[in-house]
Amino acid sequence: MARRYDPDRRQRIIDAAIRVVGEKGLAGLSHRSAAAEADVPLGSTTYHFKTLDELMVAALRQANEGFAKVIASRGGLEDPSTDLAAELAGWMGDWLAGDRTGVELEYELYLAALRRPALRPVAAEWAEALADCLAPRTDPVTARALVALMDGICLQVLLTGVAYDEEYAREVLARVIPPGRGA
Repeated sequence: MARRYDPDRRQRIIDAAIRVVGEKGLAGLSHRSAAAEADVPLGSTTYHFKTLDELMVAALRQANEGFAKVIASRGGLEDPSTDLAAELAGWMGDWLAGDRTGVELEYELYLAALRRPALRPVAAEWAEALADCLAPRTDPVTARALVALMDGICLQVLLTGVAYDEEYAREVLARVIPPGRGA
């Protein structure tokens, strides 16, 4: 029997894994649950992702793209006159205003790196890429502090269920940015 050509199968498995985590949490993700959700044979998931960690890494990489898209769509970092604190607060507002399930999923995968060392490099890449994006507007140390603060604000909103307060976020972020560096 000839193999069916299916160039999108790997991507469908990643999308399915993200849906499974969104519905059942990380504990509900397995090769079997991803295969069932993607409507592919179990062997396809283990062919494309030898371990569950490999599947989680692919899902986390894709999930990280959500916040990157928010940043790219706003485009405020290119203009040096843009108020950096307001821009960052706006990023978080746009991100948190979208599909909350997607944001929760991103953080669930991000925090899974605490117990799954294979995910750590991907989580670190995301934080480093964001800090690198901010460093030209401030400095590397402040950029890392802003990333940590933004993570903290987002986690508090997700964990407490309170509404995101963009003005509060802007004020707190502005306190971290050295005078004259944020516009």
